[in-house]
Amino acid sequence: MYTVEILCIGNELLSGITLNTNAHWISKRITKIGGFVRRVTVIRDDLDEIDLTLMDSLKRKPDLIVVCGGLGQTYDDKTLLEIGKALKKRLILNNVALDMVKKSYSARHQKMKINNARLKMAIIPIGSTPIQNPVGNAPAVFLSVNKTRIMCLPGVPIEMKAIVTRNILPQIKEEIGNFTIREINYYVQGISEAMISSRLTKIVASVPKDRLYLKTHPQGYVDNIPTLRIQLVSNGYKIEEVKHLLDKVSKQLLAVIRKNKGEILKIL
Repeated sequence: MYTVEILCIGNELLSGITLNTNAHWISKRITKIGGFVRRVTVIRDDLDEIDLTLMDSLKRKPDLIVVCGGLGQTYDDKTLLEIGKALKKRLILNNVALDMVKKSYSARHQKMKINNARLKMAIIPIGSTPIQNPVGNAPAVFLSVNKTRIMCLPGVPIEMKAIVTRNILPQIKEEIGNFTIREINYYVQGISEAMISSRLTKIVASVPKDRLYLKTHPQGYVDNIPTLRIQLVSNGYKIEEVKHLLDKVSKQLLAVIRKNKGEILKIL
């Protein structure tokens, strides 16, 4: 199993100023190609917090740690400084990273003087590799600690998405191989979670671990009648087995719905 942990850094994420859409977007894409997001952690722009959280994550030895935020030009962009400190890697001016910064301004026809603030984006931990940011200025930074890879990404969503799409997802996909996922959602009226919980537990227990995700999502009440979305996800490396499991559990689920006199409103 390819395991991933996501570390999001930014005071604005914890104060409620900014919604953490990055973690949601990354988690969804990694799960879709067969990765397993084991943990998402959000912390402030604080040197001690970054140090403690990163080292704690490394102890669990995930295949990949994705770090979002804190790569920019301002005083509170401290991610690389603290990662370097935590890993005992000195920060240096990386000429490749500097060329990337210059290229990013040039691509947008911006004639900018490389002052100390802009130079900061090219100062990275020794031994790390800069990754061109195709839509922003601050390069992403890649480094390895034993068997764990660390990818540091800008926190601006459009920049993060471009780098993940180009550089992270293809690499994960290549390592995982041919992973298939199939999903069905049943919107049902007249059934509550409590009515079918024990039966769904038995269904999940009857199939191989990590091959099936079966989850109920309450949708509220209409005229005091409960409504549920029942999510069914089958996954694996052989498409025929994935389809077979989805069909098998779907039949079991439909039988549970009928038995409890539920009404299917729609299937997606």
